[in-house]
Amino acid sequence: MIAAEDIRAGKRLAISRFLSEVENDTSQGRDLMNALFSFTGKAYYLGVTGAPGTGKSTLVNELVLCVRKQTPWRIGIIAVDPSSPFSGGALLGDRIRMRDLYGDDGVFIRSMASRGALGGLALRTAAVASALDAAGFDLIVIETVGAGQSEVDIARLAHTVLVVEAPGFGDDIQAIKAGILEIADILVVNKADQTGADHTVLALQTMLNMSTLPRQGLGDMHHGFSSAQATIKDESSSDNKIKANWQIPVIKTSATERDGIEQLFEAIQSHRDYLLASGLMDRKNAQRILEELHQLLRKSLFEKWREQIDDDSFNRDLDLLRAKKISPQALVEKLVKYI
Repeated sequence: MIAAEDIRAGKRLAISRFLSEVENDTSQGRDLMNALFSFTGKAYYLGVTGAPGTGKSTLVNELVLCVRKQTPWRIGIIAVDPSSPFSGGALLGDRIRMRDLYGDDGVFIRSMASRGALGGLALRTAAVASALDAAGFDLIVIETVGAGQSEVDIARLAHTVLVVEAPGFGDDIQAIKAGILEIADILVVNKADQTGADHTVLALQTMLNMSTLPRQGLGDMHHGFSSAQATIKDESSSDNKIKANWQIPVIKTSATERDGIEQLFEAIQSHRDYLLASGLMDRKNAQRILEELHQLLRKSLFEKWREQIDDDSFNRDLDLLRAKKISPQALVEKLVKYI
Protein backbone atom coordinates (compact mmCIF):
# COMPACT_ATOMS: atom_id res chain seq x y z
CA MET A 1 0.00 0.00 0.00
CA ILE A 2 1.37 3.39 -0.98
CA ALA A 3 1.16 6.07 1.71
CA ALA A 4 0.39 9.65 0.70
CA GLU A 5 2.78 10.81 3.44
CA ASP A 6 5.66 8.93 1.81
CA ILE A 7 4.91 10.58 -1.53
CA ARG A 8 4.89 14.05 0.02
CA ALA A 9 8.11 13.20 1.91
CA GLY A 10 9.85 12.59 -1.41
CA LYS A 11 10.46 8.86 -1.01
CA ARG A 12 11.43 7.77 -4.51
CA LEU A 13 10.01 4.25 -4.37
CA ALA A 14 6.64 5.56 -3.21
CA ILE A 15 6.66 8.22 -5.95
CA SER A 16 7.58 5.67 -8.60
CA ARG A 17 4.77 3.34 -7.56
CA PHE A 18 2.37 6.27 -7.35
CA LEU A 19 3.19 7.33 -10.91
CA SER A 20 2.66 3.77 -12.14
CA GLU A 21 -0.76 3.65 -10.50
CA VAL A 22 -1.69 7.01 -12.01
CA GLU A 23 -0.42 6.08 -15.47
CA ASN A 24 -2.38 2.82 -15.39
CA ASP A 25 -5.47 4.63 -14.07
CA THR A 26 -5.99 2.22 -11.17
CA SER A 27 -8.36 2.74 -8.26
CA GLN A 28 -5.41 3.19 -5.90
CA GLY A 29 -3.94 5.85 -8.17
CA ARG A 30 -7.26 7.70 -8.28
CA ASP A 31 -7.62 7.51 -4.50
CA LEU A 32 -4.12 8.88 -3.98
CA MET A 33 -4.71 11.73 -6.43
CA ASN A 34 -7.95 12.56 -4.62
CA ALA A 35 -6.02 12.72 -1.35
CA LEU A 36 -3.14 14.76 -2.78
CA PHE A 37 -4.94 17.04 -5.22
CA SER A 38 -5.01 19.95 -2.77
CA PHE A 39 -1.20 20.05 -2.96
CA THR A 40 -1.14 20.59 -6.73
CA GLY A 41 -0.90 23.91 -8.57
CA LYS A 42 2.51 24.95 -7.28
CA ALA A 43 4.77 23.38 -9.92
CA TYR A 44 6.04 25.18 -13.00
CA TYR A 45 5.56 23.16 -16.21
CA LEU A 46 8.20 23.48 -18.94
CA GLY A 47 7.52 21.83 -22.30
CA VAL A 48 10.33 20.90 -24.69
CA THR A 49 9.36 19.97 -28.23
CA GLY A 50 10.84 19.87 -31.71
CA ALA A 51 11.74 17.51 -34.51
CA PRO A 52 13.71 14.30 -33.84
CA GLY A 53 17.46 14.85 -33.99
CA THR A 54 17.50 18.42 -32.71
CA GLY A 55 19.07 17.33 -29.42
CA LYS A 56 16.12 17.80 -27.08
CA SER A 57 17.17 15.17 -24.53
CA THR A 58 20.76 16.37 -24.33
CA LEU A 59 19.49 19.94 -23.99
CA VAL A 60 17.15 18.91 -21.16
CA ASN A 61 20.05 17.13 -19.45
CA GLU A 62 22.24 20.26 -19.50
CA LEU A 63 19.37 22.62 -18.66
CA VAL A 64 18.38 20.61 -15.58
CA LEU A 65 22.02 20.48 -14.44
CA CYS A 66 22.10 24.28 -14.75
CA VAL A 67 18.83 24.74 -12.84
CA ARG A 68 19.98 22.43 -10.06
CA LYS A 69 23.20 24.45 -9.66
CA GLN A 70 21.36 27.77 -9.47
CA THR A 71 18.19 26.90 -7.54
CA PRO A 72 16.96 24.56 -4.78
CA TRP A 73 14.17 23.32 -7.05
CA ARG A 74 13.23 19.67 -7.11
CA ILE A 75 12.74 18.67 -10.74
CA GLY A 76 10.56 16.00 -12.27
CA ILE A 77 11.19 15.02 -15.90
CA ILE A 78 8.62 13.28 -18.09
CA ALA A 79 10.27 11.93 -21.24
CA VAL A 80 7.69 10.77 -23.77
CA ASP A 81 9.44 8.18 -25.91
CA PRO A 82 8.32 6.49 -29.13
CA SER A 83 6.64 3.15 -28.49
CA SER A 84 8.16 -0.17 -29.41
CA PRO A 85 6.14 -1.71 -32.26
CA PHE A 86 6.46 -5.07 -30.49
CA SER A 87 5.89 -4.46 -26.77
CA GLY A 88 4.24 -1.03 -26.83
CA GLY A 89 6.73 0.16 -24.21
CA ALA A 90 9.00 3.22 -24.29
CA LEU A 91 12.34 2.81 -26.06
CA LEU A 92 14.06 4.78 -23.27
CA GLY A 93 16.36 6.72 -25.61
CA ASP A 94 15.71 9.97 -23.74
CA ARG A 95 16.74 8.48 -20.40
CA ILE A 96 20.03 7.27 -21.87
CA ARG A 97 20.91 10.83 -22.88
CA MET A 98 20.05 12.11 -19.38
CA ARG A 99 22.46 9.81 -17.54
CA ASP A 100 24.27 12.80 -15.97
CA LEU A 101 21.18 13.38 -13.81
CA TYR A 102 21.22 9.96 -12.18
CA GLY A 103 22.36 10.06 -8.57
CA ASP A 104 20.78 13.47 -7.94
CA ASP A 105 18.05 12.96 -5.35
CA GLY A 106 16.48 16.24 -6.44
CA VAL A 107 15.75 14.94 -9.95
CA PHE A 108 13.17 12.29 -10.85
CA ILE A 109 12.97 10.97 -14.42
CA ARG A 110 9.91 9.16 -15.74
CA SER A 111 9.70 7.70 -19.24
CA MET A 112 6.32 7.22 -20.87
CA ALA A 113 5.47 5.37 -24.05
CA SER A 114 3.48 7.39 -26.56
CA ARG A 115 1.54 4.23 -27.51
CA GLY A 116 0.38 5.76 -30.75
CA ALA A 117 -1.09 8.91 -29.21
CA LEU A 118 -0.94 11.94 -31.49
CA GLY A 119 0.13 15.41 -30.41
CA GLY A 120 3.54 14.41 -29.02
CA LEU A 121 2.31 13.29 -25.58
CA ALA A 122 1.08 10.02 -24.11
CA LEU A 123 -2.56 9.76 -23.10
CA ARG A 124 -1.75 9.98 -19.37
CA THR A 125 1.03 12.58 -19.53
CA ALA A 126 -1.10 15.31 -17.94
CA ALA A 127 -2.13 12.98 -15.12
CA VAL A 128 1.48 11.96 -14.42
CA ALA A 129 2.51 15.63 -14.44
CA SER A 130 -0.21 16.38 -11.87
CA ALA A 131 1.06 13.48 -9.79
CA LEU A 132 4.58 14.94 -9.78
CA ASP A 133 3.07 18.29 -8.86
CA ALA A 134 1.25 16.65 -5.94
CA ALA A 135 4.50 14.98 -4.88
CA GLY A 136 6.04 18.42 -4.34
CA PHE A 137 8.26 18.92 -7.39
CA ASP A 138 8.94 22.57 -8.18
CA LEU A 139 9.72 22.21 -11.90
CA ILE A 140 8.24 19.60 -14.22
CA VAL A 141 9.98 19.26 -17.57
CA ILE A 142 7.96 17.48 -20.26
CA GLU A 143 9.84 16.39 -23.36
CA THR A 144 7.58 15.38 -26.24
CA VAL A 145 8.14 12.44 -28.51
CA GLY A 146 9.52 14.63 -31.30
CA ALA A 147 7.01 14.10 -34.08
CA GLY A 148 7.29 17.62 -35.49
CA GLN A 149 4.57 20.15 -36.19
CA SER A 150 1.66 18.10 -34.80
CA GLU A 151 2.88 18.42 -31.21
CA VAL A 152 0.42 21.05 -30.08
CA ASP A 153 -0.85 19.25 -26.97
CA ILE A 154 2.17 20.47 -25.02
CA ALA A 155 0.97 24.07 -25.43
CA ARG A 156 -2.17 23.21 -23.44
CA LEU A 157 -0.18 21.51 -20.69
CA ALA A 158 2.98 23.58 -20.16
CA HIS A 159 3.35 27.11 -18.81
CA THR A 160 6.37 27.71 -21.06
CA VAL A 161 7.09 25.86 -24.32
CA LEU A 162 10.55 25.57 -25.84
CA VAL A 163 10.59 24.70 -29.53
CA VAL A 164 14.00 23.29 -30.41
CA GLU A 165 15.40 23.66 -33.93
CA ALA A 166 18.81 22.75 -35.33
CA PRO A 167 20.84 23.62 -38.44
CA GLY A 168 20.18 21.54 -41.50
CA PHE A 169 16.53 20.72 -40.79
CA GLY A 170 15.02 22.74 -43.64
CA ASP A 171 14.69 25.80 -41.46
CA ASP A 172 13.04 28.13 -43.95
CA ILE A 173 10.22 25.67 -44.53
CA GLN A 174 10.08 24.39 -40.95
CA ALA A 175 9.72 27.91 -39.58
CA ILE A 176 6.48 28.60 -41.42
CA LYS A 177 4.76 25.29 -40.67
CA ALA A 178 1.50 25.55 -38.77
CA GLY A 179 1.90 24.50 -35.18
CA ILE A 180 5.59 25.44 -34.83
CA LEU A 181 5.74 29.18 -34.17
CA GLU A 182 2.24 29.17 -32.72
CA ILE A 183 3.19 27.05 -29.71
CA ALA A 184 6.65 28.52 -29.01
CA ASP A 185 7.27 30.79 -26.05
CA ILE A 186 11.02 30.44 -26.59
CA LEU A 187 12.77 29.27 -29.74
CA VAL A 188 16.04 27.38 -29.28
CA VAL A 189 18.57 26.78 -32.03
CA ASN A 190 20.54 23.87 -30.64
CA LYS A 191 23.76 22.45 -32.13
CA ALA A 192 24.79 26.07 -32.70
CA ASP A 193 28.41 24.96 -33.09
CA GLN A 194 27.50 23.44 -36.44
CA THR A 195 27.62 25.17 -39.81
CA GLY A 196 24.42 26.97 -40.69
CA ALA A 197 23.36 27.89 -37.15
CA ASP A 198 23.38 31.63 -37.88
CA HIS A 199 21.27 31.05 -40.97
CA THR A 200 18.78 29.08 -38.86
CA VAL A 201 18.56 31.93 -36.33
CA LEU A 202 18.07 34.46 -39.12
CA ALA A 203 15.34 32.37 -40.76
CA LEU A 204 13.45 32.03 -37.48
CA GLN A 205 13.82 35.71 -36.60
CA THR A 206 12.62 36.68 -40.06
CA MET A 207 9.52 34.51 -39.74
CA LEU A 208 8.85 35.90 -36.27
CA ASN A 209 9.15 39.47 -37.47
CA MET A 210 6.71 38.72 -40.30
CA SER A 211 4.18 37.10 -38.00
CA THR A 212 1.61 38.33 -35.53
CA LEU A 213 0.75 35.29 -33.46
CA PRO A 214 -1.79 34.92 -30.65
CA ARG A 215 0.21 34.41 -27.47
CA GLN A 216 -0.84 33.30 -24.01
CA GLY A 217 1.31 35.77 -22.14
CA LEU A 218 1.63 39.36 -20.91
CA GLY A 219 4.65 41.58 -20.37
CA ASP A 220 8.06 42.36 -21.82
CA MET A 221 11.34 40.46 -21.99
CA HIS A 222 14.19 42.16 -20.15
CA HIS A 223 17.13 40.60 -21.97
CA GLY A 224 16.89 42.34 -25.34
CA PHE A 225 16.25 39.22 -27.41
CA SER A 226 15.30 39.72 -31.06
CA SER A 227 11.72 38.61 -31.58
CA ALA A 228 8.25 39.25 -32.85
CA GLN A 229 5.49 41.10 -31.08
CA ALA A 230 2.35 39.15 -30.38
CA THR A 231 -1.11 40.20 -29.37
CA ILE A 232 -2.86 38.46 -26.50
CA LYS A 233 -6.59 38.33 -26.01
CA ASP A 234 -8.36 36.82 -23.05
CA GLU A 235 -10.96 34.66 -24.79
CA SER A 236 -12.76 33.92 -21.52
CA SER A 237 -14.02 37.45 -20.87
CA SER A 238 -15.07 39.99 -23.49
CA ASP A 239 -15.19 42.70 -20.80
CA ASN A 240 -11.67 42.09 -19.59
CA LYS A 241 -9.48 41.53 -22.63
CA ILE A 242 -5.80 41.76 -21.96
CA LYS A 243 -3.56 42.90 -24.77
CA ALA A 244 0.19 43.03 -24.46
CA ASN A 245 3.39 42.06 -26.19
CA TRP A 246 5.53 39.03 -25.54
CA GLN A 247 8.81 38.97 -27.40
CA ILE A 248 9.72 35.45 -28.42
CA PRO A 249 13.49 35.02 -27.97
CA VAL A 250 15.66 32.96 -30.29
CA ILE A 251 18.41 31.41 -28.15
CA LYS A 252 21.50 29.71 -29.58
CA THR A 253 22.74 26.70 -27.60
CA SER A 254 25.13 23.82 -28.01
CA ALA A 255 24.10 21.25 -25.44
CA THR A 256 27.10 19.00 -26.11
CA GLU A 257 29.45 21.96 -25.55
CA ARG A 258 27.32 23.37 -22.70
CA ASP A 259 27.11 26.74 -24.46
CA GLY A 260 24.11 29.05 -24.12
CA ILE A 261 22.45 27.00 -21.37
CA GLU A 262 22.54 29.78 -18.77
CA GLN A 263 21.12 32.27 -21.27
CA LEU A 264 18.32 29.80 -22.00
CA PHE A 265 17.54 29.47 -18.29
CA GLU A 266 17.44 33.27 -18.03
CA ALA A 267 14.88 33.37 -20.84
CA ILE A 268 12.79 30.69 -19.11
CA GLN A 269 12.87 32.64 -15.85
CA SER A 270 11.84 35.79 -17.70
CA HIS A 271 8.84 34.05 -19.21
CA ARG A 272 7.89 32.64 -15.80
CA ASP A 273 8.12 36.15 -14.27
CA TYR A 274 6.04 37.42 -17.17
CA LEU A 275 3.25 34.92 -16.49
CA LEU A 276 3.27 35.55 -12.75
CA ALA A 277 3.19 39.35 -13.09
CA SER A 278 0.29 39.25 -15.54
CA GLY A 279 -1.83 36.70 -13.70
CA LEU A 280 -1.66 34.41 -16.72
CA MET A 281 -0.01 31.69 -14.67
CA ASP A 282 -3.27 31.23 -12.78
CA ARG A 283 -5.26 31.29 -16.01
CA LYS A 284 -3.06 28.62 -17.57
CA ASN A 285 -3.46 26.48 -14.47
CA ALA A 286 -7.23 26.86 -14.67
CA GLN A 287 -7.24 26.00 -18.38
CA ARG A 288 -5.12 22.91 -17.78
CA ILE A 289 -7.47 21.69 -15.04
CA LEU A 290 -10.46 22.28 -17.31
CA GLU A 291 -8.80 20.36 -20.15
CA GLU A 292 -8.04 17.46 -17.81
CA LEU A 293 -11.65 17.51 -16.61
CA HIS A 294 -12.89 17.34 -20.20
CA GLN A 295 -10.63 14.36 -20.91
CA LEU A 296 -11.84 12.52 -17.83
CA LEU A 297 -15.47 13.27 -18.68
CA ARG A 298 -15.05 11.99 -22.24
CA LYS A 299 -13.43 8.80 -20.96
CA SER A 300 -15.98 8.22 -18.21
CA LEU A 301 -19.01 8.97 -20.38
CA PHE A 302 -17.74 6.70 -23.16
CA GLU A 303 -17.19 3.84 -20.71
CA LYS A 304 -20.64 4.25 -19.18
CA TRP A 305 -22.21 4.49 -22.62
CA ARG A 306 -20.44 1.33 -23.76
CA GLU A 307 -21.64 -0.56 -20.69
CA GLN A 308 -25.25 0.19 -21.61
CA ILE A 309 -25.06 -1.11 -25.16
CA ASP A 310 -25.68 -4.73 -26.00
CA ASP A 311 -22.79 -6.14 -28.07
CA ASP A 312 -25.07 -7.92 -30.54
CA SER A 313 -27.10 -4.79 -31.14
CA PHE A 314 -23.95 -2.71 -31.56
CA ASN A 315 -22.51 -5.18 -34.06
CA ARG A 316 -25.73 -5.12 -36.08
CA ASP A 317 -25.48 -1.34 -36.23
CA LEU A 318 -21.88 -1.64 -37.41
CA ASP A 319 -22.98 -4.00 -40.15
CA LEU A 320 -25.49 -1.40 -41.33
CA LEU A 321 -22.72 1.20 -41.35
CA ARG A 322 -20.37 -1.04 -43.36
CA ALA A 323 -23.17 -1.77 -45.82
CA LYS A 324 -23.69 1.99 -46.25
CA LYS A 325 -27.30 1.62 -45.11
CA ILE A 326 -26.77 4.25 -42.44
CA SER A 327 -24.37 7.17 -42.23
CA PRO A 328 -21.90 7.62 -39.35
CA GLN A 329 -23.75 10.75 -38.20
CA ALA A 330 -27.12 9.00 -38.22
CA LEU A 331 -25.64 6.07 -36.30
CA VAL A 332 -24.17 8.38 -33.69
CA GLU A 333 -27.55 10.04 -33.21
CA LYS A 334 -29.06 6.61 -32.70
CA LEU A 335 -26.36 5.39 -30.32
CA VAL A 336 -26.34 8.42 -28.04
CA LYS A 337 -29.96 7.70 -27.21
CA TYR A 338 -28.66 4.86 -25.05
CA ILE A 339 -27.15 7.37 -22.61
